[in-house]
Amino acid sequence: MVWMDELRGDGRAGITSALVRELVAEQAPQWADLPVRPVAADGWDNRTYRLGDELSVRLPTAPGYVPAIAKEDRWLPVLGPHLPVPVPQPVFTGAPGAGFPHPWSVRRWLSGEPASTAGIADPVRLATEVGEFLLALQDVDATGGPVAGEHSFYRGAPPSAYDEQTRQHLHVLDNRRERDLARAVWDEAVAAAPSAPPVWFHGDVAVGNLLVRDGSLVAVIDFGTSGVGDPACDLVLAWTSLGGPGRRRFAEVVGGDEQLWARARGWALWKELITIPGSRTPEVHRRIVRDVLADPVVGRS
Repeated sequence: MVWMDELRGDGRAGITSALVRELVAEQAPQWADLPVRPVAADGWDNRTYRLGDELSVRLPTAPGYVPAIAKEDRWLPVLGPHLPVPVPQPVFTGAPGAGFPHPWSVRRWLSGEPASTAGIADPVRLATEVGEFLLALQDVDATGGPVAGEHSFYRGAPPSAYDEQTRQHLHVLDNRRERDLARAVWDEAVAAAPSAPPVWFHGDVAVGNLLVRDGSLVAVIDFGTSGVGDPACDLVLAWTSLGGPGRRRFAEVVGGDEQLWARARGWALWKELITIPGSRTPEVHRRIVRDVLADPVVGRS
């Protein structure tokens, strides 16, 4: 089957509107007459399609992303009522079928445009709104929640989970001074122990997962790497997207001690280092690395 051949390479390639229509017709015939169309800005872990005007279909692109479906089905209804903006609402979970080897899900459609495409008109405003969202998420009772680990790709775990990978990628930096600074930042992140109990974290607070309208945050999507653990991984936005004034405001809203921000800085460094090789815009990620190295955000100037 074509799907299985394509899955061995890019798992996204075999996921099409025709496949979605076939899955829906087989397993959710109540929606079989609704039009199916791809979204304008798609993700990597999953492909997403509009199903009519009020629903979306989400299909994982590889086996490693499948556990997120059951996790989100279980916990999004718990988290949603406590958060200041909407999050995805699961309404149906499909089984493998039509040659597609994974479970898939149907969610309520959330309106808004990803900040990755809409742009950030007011970084200070967005920093405030995202910071308040994260504080509300952290305040949700974490009892019984999924502890950070493989299902979250170790978001929420100590940065040391990626120690070997980070050190192996230091060579991508341009000069010895940057490499030495990066090594020192990473050493500090690994040494910075949490001083607070585990809380809920999102795991991928990136502009592609922040929906905005008229410059304001209106929804947060993609909780596939969420769990209970250290929220430092949720703070990388400070360096990747907010700029200096937004970064300061974000830190002001979120709070936290120097150890938290040292770990967050390490997460940001790790992400950019591993993204530089093969990136179509490596200089963008090198610039972010320079911001990470220059600005610890809190505790030191």
